[in-house]
Amino acid sequence: MSNTIRRPVFEAAVIEAICRTIADTNDGLTGTEIGSLLTQSSIKDIDPQNTKWRRLYHAFIEWQNSNQCSNHILTFIQSALSPVRYLGKEELFHSRRHEINKRLSFIGVELNERGKYQEVKRATTISEAEQRASRFKYKLEIRNVHKLIFEYCKPELLAENYFHSVFEAIKSIADRIRKMTGLYADGAELIDTTFSTKNPLLRINLLQNDTDRSEHLGLMNLIKGLFGLIRNPTAHIPKIKFEIEEDEALDLMILISYTHKRLDRVI
Repeated sequence: MSNTIRRPVFEAAVIEAICRTIADTNDGLTGTEIGSLLTQSSIKDIDPQNTKWRRLYHAFIEWQNSNQCSNHILTFIQSALSPVRYLGKEELFHSRRHEINKRLSFIGVELNERGKYQEVKRATTISEAEQRASRFKYKLEIRNVHKLIFEYCKPELLAENYFHSVFEAIKSIADRIRKMTGLYADGAELIDTTFSTKNPLLRINLLQNDTDRSEHLGLMNLIKGLFGLIRNPTAHIPKIKFEIEEDEALDLMILISYTHKRLDRVI
């Protein structure tokens, strides 16, 4: 993104949300870091004794009102979200970048994983900003996928990492079945034991007739198929040789979600 372009001003509410995210009381920038970054960004620290987010808010508002653009505020944000600051805290980096990008989308830019700005189409609605910030997660949400997928895959989803999102989602099925049955097995052995028609540990129906048995075995084979299709290959093949595109990842996540929803109804 060119530094010579005067970037549009932020609305006060957007600046407040950005400041609250960056200067969060628990895991945000320290007061010392805020002071240093304001100096580096050539923004006057006009209220250093206030709470962290208010201190930052007042500095941003004063600078923007004086200059009628958001350039130096963007410089501050980029420095505050430099990936090197988040070594060992990857989930925090993606979560914070996700929240900031929602706001940046209203002036037509976003911060990528490398900590660099890139041009995007300006968002005009809240839902559009949400979708822009995390397209994959948003698409899963509007498809009402099972809540466990978000619990197991939060860092991967925020990073738009299709390969590892699907891998972690598949693992969530095995982990859940182990918790439900008390078994310590894995893979086909875990599924065959759990869904045995002679002595099942989990049943999705009463197994009273051929139709019931067919449905029961269908779920068993679906899970084994997912393990064979994704979990086993991804565990042994480098990511570069096992590409998963967004559409394929969405299809797989729907199948995994369906599996979890059926497990919700076991008897």
